[in-house]
Amino acid sequence: MMMMKIMGIPQVFFPLILMATLSICMGDNSLQLNDDVLGLIVFKLGLHDPSSSLSSWNEDDNSACSWEFIQCNPTNGRVSQLSLDNLSLSGKIGRGLEKLPYLKVLSLSHNNFSGEISPELAFISILETLNLSGNSLTGRVPDSFAKMSSIKFLDLSENSLSGPIPDNMFENCSSLRFLSLARNFLEGPIPSTLSRCTTLNHLNLSNNHFAGNPGFVTGLWSLTRLRALDLSFNAFSGAVPNGISTIHNLKELILQGNQFSGSLPSDIGFCPHLTRLDLSNNLFTGELPGSIQRLNSLTFFSISNNRLSGDFPQWISKMSSLEYVDFSGNSLNGFLPQSIGELKSLNYLSFSDNRLTESIPGSLVSCTKLSVIRLSGNNFNGSIPEGLFDIGLEEIDFSWNELTGSIPSGSAELFESLKTLDLSRNRLTGDFPGEMGLFSKLRYLNLSWNSIQSRIPPELGYFLNLTVLDLRNNAIYGSIPGDICDSGSLGILQLDGNLLTGAIPEEIGDCSSLYLLSLSHNNLSGSIPKTISMMNKLKILKLDFNQLSGEIPQELGRLENLLAVNISYNRLVGRLPAGVVFQNLDQSALQGNLGICSPLLKGPCMMNVPKPLVLDPNAYGNQMGGRYRGNEPPNRSFNLGSHRFLSVSAIVAISAAVLIVVGVAVITLLNVSARRRLAFVSNALESMCSSSSPSGNLAPGKLVLFDSKTYPDCISNPQSLLTKAAEIGEGVFGTVYKVSLGGEGRMVAIKKLVTSNIIQNQEDFDREVRILGKARHPNLISLKGYYWTPQLQLLVSDYAPNGSLQAKLHQRLPSTPPVSWSSRFKIVLGTAKGLAHLHHSFRPPIIHYNIKPSNILLDENFNPKISDFGLARLLTKLDKHVITNRFQTAMGYMAPELACQSLRVNEKCDIYGFGVLILEVVTGKRPVEYGEDNVIILSDHVRVLLEQGNVLDCVDQSMGEYPEEEVLPVLKLALVCTSQIPSSRPSMVEVVQILQVIKTPVPHRMEAF
Repeated sequence: MMMMKIMGIPQVFFPLILMATLSICMGDNSLQLNDDVLGLIVFKLGLHDPSSSLSSWNEDDNSACSWEFIQCNPTNGRVSQLSLDNLSLSGKIGRGLEKLPYLKVLSLSHNNFSGEISPELAFISILETLNLSGNSLTGRVPDSFAKMSSIKFLDLSENSLSGPIPDNMFENCSSLRFLSLARNFLEGPIPSTLSRCTTLNHLNLSNNHFAGNPGFVTGLWSLTRLRALDLSFNAFSGAVPNGISTIHNLKELILQGNQFSGSLPSDIGFCPHLTRLDLSNNLFTGELPGSIQRLNSLTFFSISNNRLSGDFPQWISKMSSLEYVDFSGNSLNGFLPQSIGELKSLNYLSFSDNRLTESIPGSLVSCTKLSVIRLSGNNFNGSIPEGLFDIGLEEIDFSWNELTGSIPSGSAELFESLKTLDLSRNRLTGDFPGEMGLFSKLRYLNLSWNSIQSRIPPELGYFLNLTVLDLRNNAIYGSIPGDICDSGSLGILQLDGNLLTGAIPEEIGDCSSLYLLSLSHNNLSGSIPKTISMMNKLKILKLDFNQLSGEIPQELGRLENLLAVNISYNRLVGRLPAGVVFQNLDQSALQGNLGICSPLLKGPCMMNVPKPLVLDPNAYGNQMGGRYRGNEPPNRSFNLGSHRFLSVSAIVAISAAVLIVVGVAVITLLNVSARRRLAFVSNALESMCSSSSPSGNLAPGKLVLFDSKTYPDCISNPQSLLTKAAEIGEGVFGTVYKVSLGGEGRMVAIKKLVTSNIIQNQEDFDREVRILGKARHPNLISLKGYYWTPQLQLLVSDYAPNGSLQAKLHQRLPSTPPVSWSSRFKIVLGTAKGLAHLHHSFRPPIIHYNIKPSNILLDENFNPKISDFGLARLLTKLDKHVITNRFQTAMGYMAPELACQSLRVNEKCDIYGFGVLILEVVTGKRPVEYGEDNVIILSDHVRVLLEQGNVLDCVDQSMGEYPEEEVLPVLKLALVCTSQIPSSRPSMVEVVQILQVIKTPVPHRMEAF
C-alpha cells in the first residue's frame, strides 16, 4: 500500500487496476466488463455533480449495467447508452469515455460542461448518437469528427464553439440523419462535402457567423431527403438559385436574417409538403412567385422586411392551412381581398408597412382563431369592421392609416384577451367606448393623433396590467382622474395636446412605475403636486404650455433618475429645486413663466421668503412674448454694483473652455514631439496565405481570416495591395487601404497598423483581435481577420461604400445633396446602439476611446457602422498619458477626465465623445473652430445659445426642414452627455432609450442594441 501511495496512484483505482490486470493475464472475458466501469469512473472523477445524480456509480461493482442513466446491450452486457441530460453537471468532458467501445448513444445535453470537445470521442467506432447541446463548450469542432462514419445524430448546438467547420468534416457522412450546429460562433464557408450526406433529413446551421454566397445551396438542393433546412441568422448573401423543388420531402425552409437578394426561387411552390417557410429579414426583390399558392400544407409563411414589390397576392386565400402570415416591411401595392376571411385557421396576420389601400375587409371577422392583427403603416381608409372587436384578439395595430369613424364596442371575448390596442395616427372620432374599462389584460393603449372627443374614462385606473397609455393630440377634455395609476404598473403616461383642465391630482404620486409623464399643451391649473417626488423611476417630465401656478416643489430635486424637464409657459414662480437636472435647465425649459428665479430669465423673481432676493431691475425685460430674440445677448459678466449674476452652467462652461483651450495648446506641443517619433512600418515582402491557424500554432506571415473562403490561397506581394492609389484614409492607429481580395472582387478595408506601442507577441495579438472579431452588431464594422509579422501588422475588416460621416458633414461637394435630418437621426441612433453593444455586451466592456465622425462609416443604406473600436486593446501600455498622446487628432472629443490622473478612465469617456458627435451632426460644425483671435468650443457655444433661448440658430440650415420637437431634445441630450462630471452622464443604454422616446415613444417598436 505504501508503495502505491508513493507511486501517486489514487487508492480508489487499486481494485480496478488489479481486476483489469487479471482480465488481461487470465483471458477471462467476464472480467472485461470492468473496462466499462473503469472508463465511467474516470469520467465521473472529472465532473462536479451538485445533486449527486451519479451516486449509484460505484467502482466496486463488476458491471455498470445497474447504474442509473446507463443502458447495456443485452447480448454482450456492455454499456451501449449513456444519457446524462439536464443534471446540472459541470467540468470538462475528459478521458474515460473512449473505454466504452460498444457505446452507441452519448447524450450530455443541457448541463454546464466547458472546455473543448475531446477529439477521442471520434474513436468510439460504433457511436450513432452524440448530443452535446446546451453546454458551454468552446474551441473548434475537432477534425477527428470526420472519422465518425457510423454517426446518425450529431447535435452540438447552443455552445460557444468557434472557427470554421473542418473541410473534411463530411467525407464519411453517409449515415448522418440529423445535424445541428445552431447557436454557436462558427464562421467561414460551409464545406462542399456536405452534399455527400445523402441521407440527411434535418440540417440546422442557424445563429452563427457563416458567410459567403449561396453557391453551396445548389449542393444542398441535392440532399433530396431533407425535411428541415435552417440557415437563419448568418451572413449568407447573393441570389438563391432554383432547384429547391428537387427536395420533395422538405417541410421547413428557414432562411431568415441573412443577406440573400434577387428574386425568390420560382419553383419554391413545388415542395408539396412544405409547412414552414421563413424568408424574412433579407434583401429579396421582385414579386412573389405564383407557384407559392400551391403550398396547401403551409402553416407558417413570413417574407417580412425584404424589398418585395408588385400587387398583393389575391390568391392568398387559397392557402387554407395558414396559421401565421407576415408580409410586413415590403412595398406591396393593392388591397386585401374579401376572400381573406376563408383563412379559418389564421392566428397571426401582419401586413404592416406596405402600400395597401381601400378598406379593411369585413370578412376578417370570420377568422375566429385570429389572435394578432397588424395593419399599421398603410393607407387603409373607411371604418374599422364592427365585428372585428367581437373575436378573441390579443393585439390590434391599425396605426398610421387613414381610418375614420368611431372605435367599435368590444365583446366579452375581447375583454378577456386584448393586451395591445394601437389605433394612433388615424382620423378616428367619437367617444371612448363605454366598455373600455372592461379590458382587464390590456397592457398597451395608444389612441394618439386622432380626433376623439371625450373625457378620460375613470375605468382606466382599473387596468391592472396597463404599462403604456398614450392619448396625445386628441380633443379629450375634463380633468385627469385621480385613480389613473391605481394599477401601479403604468410606465408611460402621455396626455399632451388635449383640452384637459383642473389640477394635476395629488394621487399622481401613486404612479410609482412611471418613467415618462407628459401633460404639456393642455389647460391644467393649480400647483405642481409635491407627490411627484415619490415617482423615483421618472426620467422625463413635461408640463409645459399649461396654466400651472405657484412655486415648484423643492422635493422634486430628489428625483435622481430625472433626465429631462420642461415647465415652460406656465405661471410658476420661485426658486428651482436643488437637483442637478433643475440646476442645468436651459432657458427654453423655463421661459414663459411669471417669476421663476433664474439668471437665465429676464423677468421678475417672485419668492415667498422673508427677505426676497433683490436683483437689478434693469437686467430683465418682458419675456412673456416668447424666447429671447434681442439684438444682443444678456450681459453675463460679474457686476456687483448692478447685482448681475453669472449662472452655474455659464461658470461651468467658461471653466471648461479655459481648460480645453489650455489642453489644446499642451496637446498640440505633445503632438509635434510625438509625430517625430512615430514611424510607419516598412512593407515587408512576405507572403500572405489565407490560413486560419489555431491559436497556439500561429505561423507568422499568414493572413488569418475568420469567416471567408473567397480569398486566394497565397498573395506573394503585399506591396501590390497597399499602394498609394488604394489608400483611403489615415488614423491614429495607421493607414487604411481599399483592397479587392478573391476572385469575386469582394472589397475589404485593410488597416496597416503603426508599430508604436502595438503588441509584438503574436499569440497576444491573435487573442485580442479575435475578441474584437466577435463583436458583431449591425452598427459595428466587422473585423474579418489579420496579418502578422514582427515588422508588419494588418487588420482586415468590412468596407463601407458610403465613406465616413466626417466626409458627409465637412467634405461634401456642392453637387452632392446635404444629409437630411432623418438620415442624421438614423446615424445618431445607430451609433448609440453600436456603442451600447460594446459597453454592455462584453465583460469587461469594450471602450472605444476615440469616438468621432471619421470613425463612423456608412454602408450602402446609410446605416452607421463604428470602426476602430477597441483598438486600444492592442496597445502594450494603456494609461491616460498613452491614450491622450495616441488620440491627439480627436481634439474636442476627449473627455476632460483623460487629462486628470486621479480619475478612472471608463466608458463615460465614450459617452462624452458621443455627445460631441451629436452636436457636430446637428450643427454641421467642428467641435473646435479657430478664429483670428479666439477659439470656439462647440459644446460651450451650444450651451450658451440654449440658455439664451436661441439654440435653434446653431442647427445646420443646409439640411432644410427639420422637426423642432426632435432636434431640441437631441441637443439637450448631447449637453447631458458632455457633462464635465462623468457620473452625471447617462449610460449608453439610457441614451438609446431616450433617443427612441424622442423619435417615437412606442415601446413595442423599440429595437434592442
